[in-house]
Amino acid sequence: MNLGTRDSSIETIRDPSRVLVVGKSPVNRVVVSKIVERSGLRPISEPPEMAAKTLRTLVPGAIVLDGGPDNKDCDNLMPGIETLRRASGKSLPPVILLSTKNGTPESLGLSNVIDAVVAKPITPERLQPVIDRLISR
Repeated sequence: MNLGTRDSSIETIRDPSRVLVVGKSPVNRVVVSKIVERSGLRPISEPPEMAAKTLRTLVPGAIVLDGGPDNKDCDNLMPGIETLRRASGKSLPPVILLSTKNGTPESLGLSNVIDAVVAKPITPERLQPVIDRLISR
């Protein structure tokens, strides 16, 4: 774990072992958090409103966003995630979107901060390999 700063008044902690799990549905967040734990990582489960605050002080190893029925539940987080990625210079942290639609970020017309799309229903067989691949890159 190392410390970095984004602005002089706030300490930012970079923790690659943490995965920020964001979504409006508490049930979906629990399911995704259990899958994250199976990858040997530590989930932080939050609704979109709280996740924005967390991203000001923590740079997680990855972010999993539950897009909800229209892929827009977490849109308010995109500018903050984009800023984090620009600061890292490496498109980090990687971002996974859980979607009701199948496709790539490009084919679904999603934000350029989305690295992978996993179609619902969310299962360990679908999500865990994507988490493992993006975390290890």
